[in-house]
Amino acid sequence: MDTVAAVDPERLQQEALAAVAAASTLAELDEARVQYLGRRSALKLALRDVRDRETGMTLNAVREAVEAAFAAREEDLRRAELEERLATERVDVTLPAGLVGQRKLRPRGTLHPSTLVRREVEDIFLGLGYEIVDGREVETTRYNFDALGFPEWHPARSPRDTLYLGDETVLRTETSPAQIHKMESQRPPIYMVSIGRVYRRDDITATRYPIFHQFEGLAIDDGITMADLKGTLLYVMRELYGPEREVRFRTHYFPFTEPSMEPDVSCFNCGGAGCAICKHSGWIEMGGSGIVDPYLYEFVGWGLEEYSGFAFGMGVERTAQLRYGIGDIRAFWENDLRFLRQFR
Repeated sequence: MDTVAAVDPERLQQEALAAVAAASTLAELDEARVQYLGRRSALKLALRDVRDRETGMTLNAVREAVEAAFAAREEDLRRAELEERLATERVDVTLPAGLVGQRKLRPRGTLHPSTLVRREVEDIFLGLGYEIVDGREVETTRYNFDALGFPEWHPARSPRDTLYLGDETVLRTETSPAQIHKMESQRPPIYMVSIGRVYRRDDITATRYPIFHQFEGLAIDDGITMADLKGTLLYVMRELYGPEREVRFRTHYFPFTEPSMEPDVSCFNCGGAGCAICKHSGWIEMGGSGIVDPYLYEFVGWGLEEYSGFAFGMGVERTAQLRYGIGDIRAFWENDLRFLRQFR
């Protein structure tokens, strides 16, 4: 059937304009717009089948007139809707702050201090060009221990230290397995930070809790050295704690880095003089770090000397403690609103 021949332009325009005038709400206007200007409308179908200039000009003139009518009617309806709201939705500006219509508004909530620190850590590393990677909380011993160089006799593999869900399935004790998954799926350059919840079978004390959050970084590329690691950690520490806090690095041992070192930050409570919080040392340990052991390259199928890189790991709650001066880590998990409301 010839769509163009079946359309009477003058009659179609009159019907459309009548529908526009009859629309009393924006919803009704939208329905009319779909009927007369939609993709399946008689006017649009006729315009697709136009074969001569005169018919095309006539139909386009109808389209322009109908579109103009819709636009004008929409403006009128929106203005009327606004005037109605202004007339009915009155607010007494003389009421005390926090009161609207004699009802007290619900107080705004706050983010948990762990969430605040996590977001700040993410912002810092995103600014350095790192990728934020999520990992799985239930892991296999292959990725949680074997891939990281933990021997069979290592205490961390004992059920006294780790929560096992099966013979080879555990609740991850650190976020490092996400780094191994990344190395298996991507060749360097790799600059990533894995952040998330980890689990260890610890007694609940002022400094330890069986559930906490970690952020662990990995950088693998050509020619990376210990100087790059130290410079990165020093920058991160300054961003988190400010230039007035002292930072030191101590040599240490970790199965998955060689050489390794531990970064410490001066105690927030005593300023380095020594107190119960820092065990009278003046320093608080932040985590572990070091140059990636070539064993990990071999584990993922790379050459032992093909790349170099560094890795580090720190606790989010420990970072929040040092940032906000919180003496007891148990406060993060007690859901005491008096504690949580302090952080905005």
